[in-house]
Amino acid sequence: MSTTNQQIAEAFSSHRFTETFPHLAPAVRWVSVGESTVEGRDAVIDTCTSASTELADTTTAFTRFFTVVGTEAVTVDAVGRYVDPDGQVSVVSSCDIYEITDGLLATITSYAVELPTG
Repeated sequence: MSTTNQQIAEAFSSHRFTETFPHLAPAVRWVSVGESTVEGRDAVIDTCTSASTELADTTTAFTRFFTVVGTEAVTVDAVGRYVDPDGQVSVVSSCDIYEITDGLLATITSYAVELPTG
């Protein structure tokens, strides 16, 4: 069974990065708007691996996870609640836009903002 673009996008937005690695284009570009841009498959994998390590002991729950699927793009609008091992809570609203070229993720554009926890 082949993995759909929607499944790939949802895995990435859910921080299940390793599931997405086979679907990254060699020249993939990940733009975190207002933060940084990571270019190239290996660099994106390294960034994802670091993020996974940072989140390893964090509990994540999504209170919103809405996906819109097009023929050449998938968008995931999510709100995640993160609790670290010390009990610190952060809530992040994010929107990830995945552009697909030749069946591979070519560009990922991520918008994120921390929300009040109260």
